[in-house]
Amino acid sequence: MSRAVEENNRRLLRARDAMDRAYAEPLDVPALAKIAGVSEAHFIRSFRATFGETPHRYLQRRRIERSMFLLRESDRSVTDVCFDVGFGSLGTFSRTFREIVGQSPLAYRRSRAPVRGAVPTCFTMAWARPSSLVEDARPRTEEKRRQTDEDVVAK
Repeated sequence: MSRAVEENNRRLLRARDAMDRAYAEPLDVPALAKIAGVSEAHFIRSFRATFGETPHRYLQRRRIERSMFLLRESDRSVTDVCFDVGFGSLGTFSRTFREIVGQSPLAYRRSRAPVRGAVPTCFTMAWARPSSLVEDARPRTEEKRRQTDEDVVAK
C-alpha cells in the first residue's frame, strides 16, 4: 500500500470515527469532509470506495444499529428511540429501519427478547448488526418503474 493511500485511509477513518462517536448529532458531508481534510465530492467517492457504502448510508446504519439495541434492551418508546439516535422524523426512522432490518421497529421489538447474561454483548451486537447488503438487494427506482411498466403491458 502506498503512503498516499495509507494517509487517505487514515483521514477517512477519522471521519468514520467521528460518525461513530457523534451518531446522534446532526452530521453533514461538509463537516465530515473537513474532518477528513478533503473536498466533499472526493470524500463521498473515497468513503464509498473504501468502506463500501456512502457516508450517509453508513451513518444511517450506525443509528439503526443503536436503535436496535435500545429497542431490544429498554422499555423506551419507539419515538424516544428515534430521536435519541439522531433521526429528526419518526417516519424517516421507521422507513429506514424497515429498509435496513426488514421489519418495523415495533415488530422488531416484539420479535426480540432481551438477551442478558447468557451471551457476551459483543457477540449479540455482531449477530444483530444489519447488513449493508440489504440496500444492494433492493431494486433501484428505475428498475421498479420498468417492472411496473412491464406489468402494465403484460396485462
